Amino acid sequence: MLRTASSRSTGASNTLVEIWAFALLVLNSLAALWLFTYGINAYWLTARRGAPPPVPPSPGRWPLVTVQLPVFNELYVCRRLLAATCALDYPREALHIQVLDDSTDETVQLLAAAIEEQRRLGFSIEHLHRKERHGFKAGALAAATPLANGEYIAIFDADFLPPPDWLKRALVHFADGRVGLVQTRWGHTNPGYSLLTRLQALGIDGHFAVEQQARCANGYYFNFNGTAGVWRKRAIEAGGGWQADTLAEDLDLSYRSQLAGWKAVYDGRIVAPAELPVSMAAYKMQQYRWAKGSIQCARKLLGRVMDCGGSPMQKLQAALHLTGYAVHPLMVWIVLCSVPLLTVSWVGQHPLSLVWGTLMVPATFGPPTLYLAARRDLDPRGWRRSLAAVALLAVLGTGLSLSNSRAVLAGLFDRGGAFRRTPKFAVVARGDRWEHKRYRLPLDWGSFAELALSLYAGWGILLAFHGRAWGMLPFLLLYVLGYAYVGGLGLWQHLRPTRQSDGTQALAASAPQTRRL
Repeated sequence: MLRTASSRSTGASNTLVEIWAFALLVLNSLAALWLFTYGINAYWLTARRGAPPPVPPSPGRWPLVTVQLPVFNELYVCRRLLAATCALDYPREALHIQVLDDSTDETVQLLAAAIEEQRRLGFSIEHLHRKERHGFKAGALAAATPLANGEYIAIFDADFLPPPDWLKRALVHFADGRVGLVQTRWGHTNPGYSLLTRLQALGIDGHFAVEQQARCANGYYFNFNGTAGVWRKRAIEAGGGWQADTLAEDLDLSYRSQLAGWKAVYDGRIVAPAELPVSMAAYKMQQYRWAKGSIQCARKLLGRVMDCGGSPMQKLQAALHLTGYAVHPLMVWIVLCSVPLLTVSWVGQHPLSLVWGTLMVPATFGPPTLYLAARRDLDPRGWRRSLAAVALLAVLGTGLSLSNSRAVLAGLFDRGGAFRRTPKFAVVARGDRWEHKRYRLPLDWGSFAELALSLYAGWGILLAFHGRAWGMLPFLLLYVLGYAYVGGLGLWQHLRPTRQSDGTQALAASAPQTRRL
């Protein structure tokens, strides 16, 4: 009698395990299907990237342009930004510069002195310093845009160095009266500084040379990248102006402007170099802001996009674009489910496991294909040298999935949020040091969670070997390496010794022309 009851209890327990394992397997397959969709879209954009837009002739008379330079505590790069802006090959009488300075440190005095020097050379420069940093970058742009004299507004973040011919080359596209935005490609001042900066450069090149190029060439919605672009002032106003209810004010306004009927143009032949983040903590923070902001924009705009009169493909591409960071929670879900699933003997041989593995192959190799295509376009002779780096970029992307998953969840429930700008240190050559400089970020405690997930995925590899689930081994290895690299590099950079002072001296120069907003 007792033996029979025990057998029934064991049987019921086994049945529950079977049901639980099957449910997890179904959910894993659905997650893989979603990742498969994004992976296939990477192939689609790669194949459809098309040709750059034609270059219109230069106008007979260059229009009045305002260049806006949003700055917040940028001791190391603010003066070179102003110098590069004043070096633009553009009629001085048609160039109006606004320095949107929200700084709370000596950057205010450094800029005031540099601005005074340029004013003596005949440049029209306003130093707009806000008492309250309301709305962060979006708030600064919203406050300054009504004061802009120009019909067109160019924007550069603090770490950018536009070449002299940048403005004229971008402006010619406004010969088409329907164009409200011209976005140019980001270059890099320090891609060879470290492995991390090289991988970032590959990722950014893929975004611009393939994704932005394909979206523009095919008439899909695409985004202003927050810098290295020119707006028609009327297009900003028609889109509803700069708004601070998301952390991606650039993506937000560019979609609203296009929904209002304005056309956006991307020209990847025009390049403005910028500094890549050199620390893992800074890079993760940048990615967190982009991920949270894009999901906030999806919440805000996706309904409007679906209700507009665009084609089904335009709407599909907009949905995939706005929700692109949603792949990261799916990646975390898959690795978390893998270990418990591998403890069930029949899972590796179940047909759904075959479906999962089949879907994950194109999902995994779609982005690397896109990045290699970008390298081939930008470096036709030497692109093959990037094969190993593209593989390592997949490792980095996997390792970022935990941090970006937190950002996606925050974006689903939060409006706005604190805009934490990415610190820049004017680092270019390999020998340049940044660890002792100001703005260095504190330890990201998520590094420990990433290292723990690396060990967790390593346990999954052992289980996969034991259960002969060979198809799961490459994906689990990717998780092991990715979380170990992201978490380990973040921890190692934090523990590196630093000097006490960076040698920066505050200038005592006053700023009598500073305009308070």
